[in-house]
Amino acid sequence: MNIVILSRNAHLYSTRRLIEEGEKRGHKLEVIDPLRCDIIIEKERPRIYYKDRYLDYVDAVIPRIGASVTFYGCAVVRQFEMMNVFTTASSEAILKSRDKLKSLQILSKAGIGMPKTVFTNYSRDVEEVVAHVGGTPLIIKLLEGTQGLGVVLAETKNAAESVLEAFNGLQARVIVQEFIKEAKGADLRALVVDGQVVGAMKRQGKEGEFRSNLHRGGSANIINLNDAEIAVAMRASKALKLPVCGVDMLQSARGPLLLEVNSTPGLEGIEAATEKNIALNIISYIEQNHIQ
Repeated sequence: MNIVILSRNAHLYSTRRLIEEGEKRGHKLEVIDPLRCDIIIEKERPRIYYKDRYLDYVDAVIPRIGASVTFYGCAVVRQFEMMNVFTTASSEAILKSRDKLKSLQILSKAGIGMPKTVFTNYSRDVEEVVAHVGGTPLIIKLLEGTQGLGVVLAETKNAAESVLEAFNGLQARVIVQEFIKEAKGADLRALVVDGQVVGAMKRQGKEGEFRSNLHRGGSANIINLNDAEIAVAMRASKALKLPVCGVDMLQSARGPLLLEVNSTPGLEGIEAATEKNIALNIISYIEQNHIQ
């Protein structure tokens, strides 16, 4: 098969691993920068032009689109869909997962547990917002934040008020969530492929850091998920129609609580922690589901 990885950086670990495993299976893999693609729209003849050629030979696409290029990247994925090319993540599913508010609404409707969350239209009634999530400490998240950026822990009502006022002044939209103290600065990342959990790790924030992101100095170790945690990961994947995704959860006194679903999960941390060949799982998923 001719498989295209939509990525702006061919040297990233995840991209290199997918190329390595795909070539071992006899496929031809190519990394294409979605921002350099021209979308050609005409009656019954959707096409994509890249550099000096039309991409009319592609059998499958693996979107590895960064949050900063979501709009155009998804437009390119959508065009491949119009060309009947198989993709590991649909454009619509990527857009839903990148919209924190929309994805939480969908996941809540699906009956998945999550921290109490409040979204308001620049509300000045901070006391009411704090009460809705059970008081302080609480978490304030920018809707557009990634990799732990734009996430603030407000330990007191005064701190919450100051942060919310600052974000409101910048007209930055945020969600407010309860702080799960018993998680102790750790979360779980489950990697789902073809709707099944193929690997999981526990990420622990460095000392004094409530965010567990590996990009922020956190550490990761393999973990065996319990039945409830596996169920949450699989239901989240199904609810957002993302057969390949990373599902982040917290361990709480009332069971696993979902944080978010990542449509472009990195492979380096989880392959190192689990010593599992996640890249091969993704290539195998394409082989099993691509329609010749």
